[in-house]
Amino acid sequence: MAESHDLGQRGEEEAAKYLAGKGYRILYRNWKSGRLEIDIIAETEEFMVFAEVKTRSADYLIDPASAVTPGKQKSLILAAERYIKRYNIDKDSRFDIITIISRGSHYQIEHIENAYYPNLK
Repeated sequence: MAESHDLGQRGEEEAAKYLAGKGYRILYRNWKSGRLEIDIIAETEEFMVFAEVKTRSADYLIDPASAVTPGKQKSLILAAERYIKRYNIDKDSRFDIITIISRGSHYQIEHIENAYYPNLK
């Protein structure tokens, strides 16, 4: 379990570096509200970006993005709503997924922008 946690932490570090390298401003990592958590909160000129990071080792057979289930999306959207309300954010929001495949000390990163949308019913 500790090995999996360490891999996840390294993946989040790589994701934050990746986003910063693309010009995103990293505001928070592992932001929490009660039991809810958002891996990375960043912003661009246009958007507040709420990113879920999924890291897997190269020998893992299932696409990491598939771990962001509808239930997980709902939790992330609720957490983002709390963040927006708490900090009075007046900017369009976007929900991204960043998948990372670890190959030793090398990482394959895929950034899926607008990976899912809040259900506005």
